[in-house]
Formats: sequence, C-alpha cells, structure tokens
Amino acid sequence: MDSLIAASARALASGDVLAALNHVALREDPAALALRGIAMARLGELARARGLLRRARRGFGTYEGLSRARCALADAEVALAMRELGGSPAPLRALAAQLQAHGDQGNALQAWLILARRWLLLGRLPQAAEALSRLDGQRMPPALAAMAGLTAAALALRALRVAEARAALEAADVAAGAAGIAALQAEVAAARAELERPAARCLGGGVDVPLRIGQVQALLASGALVVDGCRRGVRQGGRWHSLVRRPVLLALARALAEAWPGDVERDALVARVFGMRHRDDSLRARLRVEIGRLRALVAAVAGIEATPRGFRLVPHATDTVRVLAPPFEGAQAALVALLADGAGWSTSALALALGGSQRNVQRALVELEAAGRVRSRGRGRAQRWWSLPPGGFTTILLLPAALPVD
Repeated sequence: MDSLIAASARALASGDVLAALNHVALREDPAALALRGIAMARLGELARARGLLRRARRGFGTYEGLSRARCALADAEVALAMRELGGSPAPLRALAAQLQAHGDQGNALQAWLILARRWLLLGRLPQAAEALSRLDGQRMPPALAAMAGLTAAALALRALRVAEARAALEAADVAAGAAGIAALQAEVAAARAELERPAARCLGGGVDVPLRIGQVQALLASGALVVDGCRRGVRQGGRWHSLVRRPVLLALARALAEAWPGDVERDALVARVFGMRHRDDSLRARLRVEIGRLRALVAAVAGIEATPRGFRLVPHATDTVRVLAPPFEGAQAALVALLADGAGWSTSALALALGGSQRNVQRALVELEAAGRVRSRGRGRAQRWWSLPPGGFTTILLLPAALPVD
C-alpha cells in the first residue's frame, strides 16, 4: 500500500472525507477507486459511489480476493443506504465468511452488522437479533462498536425494551467519542433524544396526555386494558389480541375504550366505524354483527354490554381502560414513519418493509405527495421518496413489525 492510499484510508477512518478524497482524487487504480467510492458514499453521492466501487472490484485481480471482498462489502452498505432491501441474505453471509477466512475480523463483523440493519428495516426482528448476536463479545473498532450499539438500541426499542436500549446507546456514545467522528456522535445524540420525545398519546378516563416510549412500556406493563392504536390490538397484562387485519373491530374497540366507563350510542358507532352519514336498519344490523365479533375476540379480557343507548366496554380484571393513540392519525402512518428516517426509499423497498403490495404503496405515496407530506426525486426505478421527520415526537411505535401481529 503506497503512502497516498494509506493516508486516504486513515482520513476516512477518522471521518475526514474531503482529506481522503484529496489524496486519491486524480488516481484511477483499483485501490484509489475503492477509497473514492467510500468517500462519495459518506458525502451522500450513493449512485456515484456504487459506480466507483464496482469499477474498483473489477480492477482487482483474480488473486486479490480480500480487496474484492472489501469492495463488495462497501457496495452492500451503499445498497442498504439506498434502501435496496430485496434479494437473499446469502451473499452477505458468504461475504462475512470470506472476510473471516482472510483474517479480516473487523470487516467480517461489518457484514453481519449490515445484515442486521437490513433485517431491522424490514421489520424482521428475530432475524436482526440473530445477525447482531454475531457481534457479541467481539473486539471491534470504535466506529463499528458505535454502529452496533445504535443497531442494538433500535432493535430493543422496536421490542419496547427501553432500559436495554438506553444501555446500548450509552455504550454507543462512548464508542462514538472514542472514534472521534462528529457525524457518528451526532447520530448517537439524535437517537438518545428520541427517547425523550412523545411516542404516543394516552386517551381515556378523561385524560389526553403525550407519552414517551418509556411511559408507553410502563402503561402496557401496568395491567390496564389498553386498546393500542399504534400497534393495532387489545392488550391486558400478558394477553395480546391482534386487530391488525380487522380495522372495523379496532375502530369499535377504540370508540368503546375512549368512552369508558360510559357507553357509546349506536348511531355514533355507525358513523365512526362505517363512515356513513345515514343510519338505516342494515347498518345497525351490521354493527350488531361486528360487536359480536369483537365480543368474542376480547372475551378473555373484557365484555361488551348492550345499554339502552348503545354499547359499553366492561373489563374483567382491571378498573383502568386506556387508548394508546398514535402521535398522528391516518392509514399511512407506518409509511410516513419509514420515510422519516432521512433516506430515500423506493416503492419496492417500502412494500417489502410494510408487507403490502407495491401498487397500494404507490397509491398512498401519491396521496401523501398531494397533501405535501412527502416528496420524490427521479423517475421509474430510480425514483426515491422522502419525508421530513414529524416534529416533536418519535415514530418508533409506527414502524412495521415493532410489535406482535398474532
């Protein structure tokens, strides 16, 4: 390795991207192309970075397997930043094994970290935890340790393990300080600030207060009967009844919980749940059917009584009923939450993360764009979507697979 290549690599490791580029800006050899590609990725020029990395990989010879593997790893990280989430995880697993075989422990762990972050974006929490466990107890450079801590914290927050997330962020903060990379330190600080922002609203019993993520965890552990509008289900103690695929029943449960301990008029339920201005006998009959379905689903934790005016929720084992409402309402809440991470998402990646069809995602994006809540750039397969982070609260509870669905 010549002196300019070594100087560029050291500058990249310390976070000085412009100095790294100055050392290799006019060179076209594979090593210089690879370093330029990594530097361009750090500057956000992802398409140019990918082209440089692929040129570098082709330029390395057959017997330069380690250099080719490192280029492939950098390309995989760029793909993650571009939210290209399709395909099999097998290439990254093979890459980790290849780097390990060459004695490059740090980059082998980086491959597992990229895989964990990819699974996390897709909401596959068990797979993300399995990939991240490969880093447990391993010696890592400070920058890699900081990213591992950030990933572990995000995984813990998705599972509402707040104390674990705080500990992971504390470790990430120490590692980022040791790395001396300002951008990494800022990322850790932003993640820690998320814990202090409202994540949901608590409704019921005459209250309407914002809750931080730690307070949400405490509410769910309190034994109260909670109609969870963020994760779309009913919870009481250790019992969870998913209503993810039952939006009518969720709307009924929420209306009854918000009115508890009182009842809700039948016509008011018809208007809220079915969105119909007129109330006829067929809609009232449909309401009775849906009430029966909800009564059967939540029978273990609550009953639903008919009153002269309408219906009333009656919890079995608690004297507290609360509604956990999302920080903002709307059918596209999870979509907006994904786009709020500052990265450009393709419609195919959004569909993968949400577990829905690409056509439905496209329709939702068009509606959000018309409302001024998202923006796009490019056309066709190159089109990417962004939204500004909603001010004043965190979207942790709206991210896909942040909670049980069964």
